[in-house]
Amino acid sequence: MKKAEIYILSGFLGSGKTTLLKRLLEDERSLGRKVAVMMNELGQVSIDSDAIDDDVELKELLGGCICCSIQDKLESQLQGLLVEEKPDVIYIETTGAAHPVEVLDAILSPLFADKLFVKGIITTIDGARWKNRKALSPQLQQLILEQVRHADIIIVNKINELEEKDQASITFEIQSINSNARCLLTNFSQVAIGDIRKLSVSFEDAAKKDSQRIPLNLTTFVYQFKGAVSHSDFEVFLKQLPETIYRIKGYVKFSSSDFPTLFQFSYGMPLYMKENMNLPLNLVFIGENIDWNILQQQLNVLEKNKE
Repeated sequence: MKKAEIYILSGFLGSGKTTLLKRLLEDERSLGRKVAVMMNELGQVSIDSDAIDDDVELKELLGGCICCSIQDKLESQLQGLLVEEKPDVIYIETTGAAHPVEVLDAILSPLFADKLFVKGIITTIDGARWKNRKALSPQLQQLILEQVRHADIIIVNKINELEEKDQASITFEIQSINSNARCLLTNFSQVAIGDIRKLSVSFEDAAKKDSQRIPLNLTTFVYQFKGAVSHSDFEVFLKQLPETIYRIKGYVKFSSSDFPTLFQFSYGMPLYMKENMNLPLNLVFIGENIDWNILQQQLNVLEKNKE
């Protein structure tokens, strides 16, 4: 089954996300792929949508952040794109206020997560703002750190405004926060697009161990249940999960129920909501440094041990 690639562009306001997006779209045009863009703005008016040419399908998500207040709108528009446009790749440009884990959580609906291939998170940084970030509020400082910590490629822009010692200091600070990500210093997001194309978070690709690929920090996995499972065994499974599984959501059918249950799990806290219709039994996981092969084996065992 063909999956739509997803690239998430993260980073604070004015850090170069839209400039990077334009360069990526130019590359896509040369590749001849069908492209869609989802652009999120906190305000009611889009600022950057004029940067997108008419041959690219654009969905604007205005009036809130996709990771909190307009998740439902994101889900419906993303599902519409997949059904009607069938793009090869979707670029999601987030607001500067978006947290990477929350964005992934918003994107990966259990209804269509198995139709997506998340390529990775690219975070852009304004070098001067990073240098002077201590002047920001504690909340914004923490947000920028989280955007760096969960990125797979970090692009530090506006280095022409920084002295060499500051460039070295910024590189050291970023690598101490996220040692796995590529850290690229540049101006106007002038990076090798080929490096971005090497990002790979695919569960299927994990076993290939291709040295040319850039492994990701946050990874995702979709498990499709074949039928009902024991509720008590499912609770035992949850208690054994690693702490670095941050989110789980989807539909699980328990042996004692006629219909699936909507299940959500956030930082160790489970939530169950009964449904009154049959829905796809997909369970979406988001985590860090997880061996999804082991998790799949555990879920396979869970399915065999029915009450």
